[in-house]
Amino acid sequence: MLAKPRADLVPNTPDFERLPLVKATGFREYDARWLFEKEINLYGVQALGLGLGTYLHQRGVKPHIVTAHDFRGYSMSIKQALTTGLMASGCTVHDIGLALSPMAYFAQFALDVPAVAMVTASHNDNGWTGVKMGCDRPLTFGPDEMSALKDIVLGGTWQTRDGGSLVHVPDLEDKYVADLVKGGPVTRKLKVVCACGNGTAGAFAPQVLEAMGCEVVPLDCELDHSFPRYNPNPEDMEMLHAMRDAVLESGADVGLGFDGDGDRCGVVDNEGNEIFADKVGVMLARFMSSEHENAQFVVDVKSTGLYKTDPVLKAQGARTDYWKTGHSYMKRRTNELGAIAGFEKSGHYFLGEPYGLGYDDGLASAIAILRMLERQPEKSMADLYRDLPQTWGSPTMSPHCADEAKYGIVEKAVAYFQKIAADGGKLAGQAIRELITVNGIRIVLADGTWGLVRASSNKPELVVVCESPTSEDMMKAMFKAIDMHLSDYPEVGEYNQKIA
Repeated sequence: MLAKPRADLVPNTPDFERLPLVKATGFREYDARWLFEKEINLYGVQALGLGLGTYLHQRGVKPHIVTAHDFRGYSMSIKQALTTGLMASGCTVHDIGLALSPMAYFAQFALDVPAVAMVTASHNDNGWTGVKMGCDRPLTFGPDEMSALKDIVLGGTWQTRDGGSLVHVPDLEDKYVADLVKGGPVTRKLKVVCACGNGTAGAFAPQVLEAMGCEVVPLDCELDHSFPRYNPNPEDMEMLHAMRDAVLESGADVGLGFDGDGDRCGVVDNEGNEIFADKVGVMLARFMSSEHENAQFVVDVKSTGLYKTDPVLKAQGARTDYWKTGHSYMKRRTNELGAIAGFEKSGHYFLGEPYGLGYDDGLASAIAILRMLERQPEKSMADLYRDLPQTWGSPTMSPHCADEAKYGIVEKAVAYFQKIAADGGKLAGQAIRELITVNGIRIVLADGTWGLVRASSNKPELVVVCESPTSEDMMKAMFKAIDMHLSDYPEVGEYNQKIA
């Protein structure tokens, strides 16, 4: 019987090789992420599999589960340890091999399997590992499920059962690609920079875009889990800059960039403009609401205010609900409301029929962008961007803050800004018009300028985003007001990127 996990084991000791290491902080709001060998070892991963299988039985879910892994050098061994635990809990494991996260979600539908466990740390630095899980397709686990799983694993209360087995599925990739391109190639001739940041998407994205009839300019599509140029994160400016340079050099019509596990898509237009994903979402919402009356959308609280104020969306009868950031929250809300799409500033897009199956898929998002360009052949990507009302927005900025401290800091920040509003005070010289606290706090000023502070759900960081519909100076003033308050807390460290 596998022992109850511990959090104090260190490598190069006998106990590390015979006992499970699992640190509690790896169980995050909607997936699991650890530093491999520092926060979890292979026996710990096996304990996770035992706990996940036990949870499926407790939920009354048919004990069949899809597994897959990204291409990091240690991901296969982690998947094997997870599989061992799942089988010991009595589960039939359907292993689809190397995959993108959305490919694993697709497999739940294609194989009629209720559950999924995708081994990936997405765009996190090399050394991280994790698992994205779900048992109610197309949804993935949220806080309640993660809390229940955490209790089982850390408490060692899993149950072993007979009947576990392993099924290798060799042809899932072909089915996945065929489903993506079933609408046929685009009729508009398009040259596309395909940027993968040396992540797992490099094994799939170029072929999919070629099948869509595009001339593909590959950028960092070779698999290299050391990520030698930049992390495969289309929300980071470093990756967007590389895409911009490639677009301008090649004369491409658009640059499409994918994150480490292929569930997000970033965009650079034909003039080299690095378009944040929430603005691309507004373009797609315009396109989709022109084809579907009274279209419902869901967007996360990090996203531009244009979803509410854009005159084209208003004229087309589009409705938008702002919701919590995070792929699990957004996926659930999008499906609950029957929305045609959900858009997240990070580049997670949750596309419903006829554009997708309700989960986040960077390649499906890329195809939706290609279709948008196909239906408007007189306009370039830059033209569509210029058509949007102008706002000045920051990148997503992430100051370091330990997992144990970040939620407490956000609670203090919420209380601080709520007091200013209650006292009739001002920020950046303006009155506070609205406070949105569905996820951290989004402070909206009188002229529509806003700033957001929330805790990252998957890294030891805070998240800060600002936008102004009036001027770049107001956007910067909003950031300065937030940054001055956060600097009062010694727990808040350096930013990954920061506006001047």
